[in-house]
Amino acid sequence: MSVTVYIKPDKNTEVNQREVYLSQIADVWCRDKSLEAKCKAIRVMSIVSHREERWVIPGIKLVELIQQVDPRAEVTNLGEQDVIIDYQPKVHQIGKLDWIKTAFVCLIVFFGGAFAIMTFNNDGSVSDIFKDVDKLVVGNPTEPSSEKKSSGVMILEISYSVGLILGVTLFFNHFGKRKVTLDPTPIEVQMRLYEDQVETTVIRNASRKESGVDTQ
Repeated sequence: MSVTVYIKPDKNTEVNQREVYLSQIADVWCRDKSLEAKCKAIRVMSIVSHREERWVIPGIKLVELIQQVDPRAEVTNLGEQDVIIDYQPKVHQIGKLDWIKTAFVCLIVFFGGAFAIMTFNNDGSVSDIFKDVDKLVVGNPTEPSSEKKSSGVMILEISYSVGLILGVTLFFNHFGKRKVTLDPTPIEVQMRLYEDQVETTVIRNASRKESGVDTQ
C-alpha cells in the first residue's frame, strides 16, 4: 500500500553545518508520522569544503532519497524543482565595520537624493513658478510705488517642502523602524527581485556546467 509524502523545498537555504538534512531545506508532511520522521532525518549531502560555496540539488534527487527510505512512498513536490544550498561556514556577526559601511551608504543616498531634488527644482524653476502663482492669487499692486518684494518664505514653499517629505516617506513606506502600511517597501521589493535573479542564474549555471555548455 503506497503512502504519500508531501515536500515543499525552499529555493535557497543557508546552512552553517556540514551535514545537510531534508528538514533543513524542505517542509515534510506525511500521514504516517513514523515515515515523516524518517524523511526529515534524511541526509541530503555532506559538505567537505572549508569555504563559502553553493550547490544546486535537483528535486528528483530528493524523491530518490525518500524512495530509498521507503519504496512505498509516493512523493508530491509542492515547492521548488531545484534547491540551492548556500554554505556559510561561519555565522556572520554584525560588527563596527558593517555599521560604518551602512552609515557611509546612507550618507551617499541622502546627499545624492538631496542633490537630485535641488537639480530638478533648478531646472524646473520652482521658485519662479511659486512667484507667478502668488501673483495670480494675490494680484499685482495698482501703484508701482507700492510694489514690495517678499523677503520671507512663501506659504507655497513651506507646503512644497512639507509635501516633499511626506511624499518620500509614504513612497518608501517606512519612517525609522515603523512602516506606514503592511506592504513591503520598494527597497524590499527590489532586494527580493535581485535575490530571485541571482538564484535563477545560479541554477542555470549549474545546469549548463553539467551539460558541458557554459558562458565562461
